[in-house]
Amino acid sequence: MHLVNLICEHAVKAYSTIYVNLIVSFQMSVEVERKFLCNADILKTLEEIGVCVGQRQFRDQYFDNPSFDLTLRDTWLRKRKGCWELKCPITANVTEEPSGVQSEGAALCSRYREITNLPEIQRRVKDVLKDICGDGETDAGRSQGDESWLSEMNLVCFADFTTVRQSFTLEEKGVQIDLDQADFGYHVGEIEVLVPEAGDVQSALEKIERTAGKLGLTGDQQVDGKMHVYLQRNHPEHYARLLREHVL
Repeated sequence: MHLVNLICEHAVKAYSTIYVNLIVSFQMSVEVERKFLCNADILKTLEEIGVCVGQRQFRDQYFDNPSFDLTLRDTWLRKRKGCWELKCPITANVTEEPSGVQSEGAALCSRYREITNLPEIQRRVKDVLKDICGDGETDAGRSQGDESWLSEMNLVCFADFTTVRQSFTLEEKGVQIDLDQADFGYHVGEIEVLVPEAGDVQSALEKIERTAGKLGLTGDQQVDGKMHVYLQRNHPEHYARLLREHVL
C-alpha cells in the first residue's frame, strides 16, 4: 500500500510539473513590431484597406529597482489593466541575410519575448536580480493582486501613463496595426505580429514589411516608442544610461 501511495504521489507531482509548463508555454509569445509616425496620408490608406476593430484606453505602470537593473538589461516589467507582463529581448539571428547583415526592414523591427504568467515573471525577474535579492524563495502561489513581491525585490514604479489605442486589422492574417495616443502628448503607430515561442519570426518580419509597403511607409530610421519619449522627457538620467548601454 505504501508503494502504491508513493507511486501516486510521484505521478501527481509529475502531472503538476507538466501542467505548469503547459500553462507557461501558452502564456509566452514573441512580439515582433515596427513603429511608425502616422500622418494624414497613412491614416487615409489605413482606413481604406483596414478594418477598425475597436478603441480602448489603458494605464501602463513600469517597474524597476533604483539601480535600473531590469531596464539596463532591456527587460521591461509592466502592469497593464491590473495584469502583469514581462518583455525580454530575443536574439535576432533568424533575420540575417546570407551576408550576415540584417535586412533594412528587419532592422526597423523590435523582437521581445512577452510573458504573462505571474509565477514565470517573478522567476525571471528574480534571475536578473539574483545578486541583489539573494537566494530567498518567491511564493509562486500569489495572486495578481498580491504585490508584496515588488517590495521584496525592491521594485518601484518609474513610469506611469495612459494610452488611448485604436486598432486595425488587414487581410494579412495575424497582423494588427495600433494607433496610440499617450497622455504625455506623443502619438505613434505600431505594426505588430505575435508568434508562439519558437515560432517563425522571419515570417512575421515579412508580414510587417508587406504591411509597411501597403501603408506607404518610407524611411530607414527607427521610430521612438512611447517609453523612449516618456523617459527622455521625464527621467533624462535614466534615459541617458539606457543610451550609454545601447538599450535604446
